[in-house]
Amino acid sequence: MNWDQIEGNWTQMKGKVKETWGDLTDSDLSKIEGKRDRLAGAIQARYGKEKEDAEKEIDNWLSRH
Repeated sequence: MNWDQIEGNWTQMKGKVKETWGDLTDSDLSKIEGKRDRLAGAIQARYGKEKEDAEKEIDNWLSRH
């Protein structure tokens, strides 16, 4: 699945994102609106990760979906 598909189906994908990053709130997920950079920023904020690490996690997650 590519990011355009995730962004287009964000409402359905929020649950899968929450399964992986459970500390993200519903408010976070609403603000992300399917935008990859916003997801990376939210992961950085909630988990205290560097941008590069957050991007790697997103890439790994994307390869599984």
